[in-house]
Amino acid sequence: MLALTFSTGVADAVGYLGLDKVFTGNMTGNVVILGMAIAGADDLPVVGPLIALITFMLGAAVGGRVLRPVASGWTTHSTVLFGAVGLVMAGLSITLFALGGKPPAPFDLVVTAFLAAVMGLQASVARHIAVKDVTTVVVTSTITGLAADSWIGGGKNQAWFRRTAAILLIGAGAGVGALLLMLHIGWGIALTAAITLVVTAIGHVAGRPHHASTP
Repeated sequence: MLALTFSTGVADAVGYLGLDKVFTGNMTGNVVILGMAIAGADDLPVVGPLIALITFMLGAAVGGRVLRPVASGWTTHSTVLFGAVGLVMAGLSITLFALGGKPPAPFDLVVTAFLAAVMGLQASVARHIAVKDVTTVVVTSTITGLAADSWIGGGKNQAWFRRTAAILLIGAGAGVGALLLMLHIGWGIALTAAITLVVTAIGHVAGRPHHASTP
């Protein structure tokens, strides 16, 4: 889940810097951008963030539907869904390389839609696996928990390593994504695809996937 948090940072950097100021994983950012754009702020998009928000929700809904009857934790369903995420990302990266760079409008919105949809699917699977403080797509609640449970907040014995790692990794992913954009927009998506597929393979083996259903 921490590896996927890193890859989300990469994907969001690609979306914001390479696809006209659109977050593909951080939907809070898109809602804020939409609010400012609707209020008339200059140079802020409306269509891209709106498409990302809708398709992210669709992807999350698909994940919720598939995982509803399945017990929490890593299952065979998790493997299949994460594998689908990785394969779609791989297809997007190949498409971007074939196009030679940033796709022209309106095809950039198609890329945004697919990328946000699989990020929504990833988020729903991560939610079902339920690793505390690691949603893979946002770290606001993680930052809140880290601060509230710190010694300043009067807490103790918190999962500081997991929380700190999630915060640092999503930031590091964004930095790597920005650097890869200097080479080609496809490299960032290719990296997210590779990370997702490796995580899928490791999780399938180490997570002991099963088909158990909830009572």
